[in-house]
Amino acid sequence: MDWGLRFRVSYVLMLALIIVSWELILSDMNGDDYNYGTDLCSVDVGAFLPLPYSDLPNSICKPIWNSFRLRYSNTNEKVITIILSTLYTSGWVGIGLSKNGKMINASALVGWINEEGLPTISQYHLEGFTPSKIIPIKGDLPLTKEPPFVAVHGATIYLAFQLKFTSPLKDQPILLAFGTKYPNYHRLTPHDDKKTLRFDFSSGTPVFPMIVAGNIQSESTKPKGLGMGIQTHGILGLIGWGVILPYGAIIARYLKQKGPLWFYLHLSIQLVGFLVVIGTVVIGFELKERLHADIPVHKALGIFTLALSILQVSALILRPKEESKKRRYWNWFHSWMGRIALFWGAVNIVLGIQVGGAGIEWKIGYGIVLGTLLLSCTVLEALLLLNSSDMSPPPPPIQTNSI
Repeated sequence: MDWGLRFRVSYVLMLALIIVSWELILSDMNGDDYNYGTDLCSVDVGAFLPLPYSDLPNSICKPIWNSFRLRYSNTNEKVITIILSTLYTSGWVGIGLSKNGKMINASALVGWINEEGLPTISQYHLEGFTPSKIIPIKGDLPLTKEPPFVAVHGATIYLAFQLKFTSPLKDQPILLAFGTKYPNYHRLTPHDDKKTLRFDFSSGTPVFPMIVAGNIQSESTKPKGLGMGIQTHGILGLIGWGVILPYGAIIARYLKQKGPLWFYLHLSIQLVGFLVVIGTVVIGFELKERLHADIPVHKALGIFTLALSILQVSALILRPKEESKKRRYWNWFHSWMGRIALFWGAVNIVLGIQVGGAGIEWKIGYGIVLGTLLLSCTVLEALLLLNSSDMSPPPPPIQTNSI
């Protein structure tokens, strides 16, 4: 198998890998976890929860974090009944309400089912960040006379409680946490993960979703332009990794027969894309500092793909001359490093859309962008293969001996 044929085969395999990976990503976004979340919201809690939690008129159920679902009903303007549900195997699950968005001096309800199968739910006062500062059987949640209730149904735990406020509950900072180890005599074990977000109970939507912190700003103190910063970060990332860099790579792949023009187009477009990527990362780090956000996988992929893009730009300095024997290996390295960077850049776009709580229009929009890109590559690759077969030299004529 000659080098050109091996290269084409490897390209087709890489394209197939991207398509399969995208399908896996879509199935993950719309598959078990998300479908299960929809099923959680359709579960009839009346089968295992007592009154008043078993009968919630005009209830609203929303996914708020991973498998956490928040179901609530406003009995009247000042009384609200809340049911928090999530996947559960062991340990404890907690939900807290904060007056100012900070963990310190907030109050929380924590529930668990111990190893003997006994349910426990208790209020806690969060006086600090260490377990010793999480004080049990204390807090200032405005609970009604209806006792809180915890139950496990299937593989899901349900924490149900009722609150009464002096005014209708609207924009409210919520603290979520869970630990896989059981509490020790009501003393909580360290959490395995946590999330802080603000939820608008009047509209049933997270006001500022996917923020992890011990401190979150209220609407009045939130820095101006923060929402625009998140949107700009997403737009730049999608344009850089989803449009400019992929189509710059397409030019290098399919326009080489146009003479040196392809090289200058490829170089110019990729440099523009590289600058856009740098801007995306800079805004991302700025948002991390302003939001106190902790999204490690998205951050790691962003740094990784940026490093690959820096490596690609730096490789121009070491580009061997065309007649050099090393040029073929440089081309192979440059091409495959670019493909790897583009692949993980696409994965990170999907991850950013997911963790950023973007709407369906972002998913549809990027689906169209990626579908157009894959269709273009498929058509151009087929044309390239047809042209190469047409340009192959004819077989040598068969010589016969004259009699």
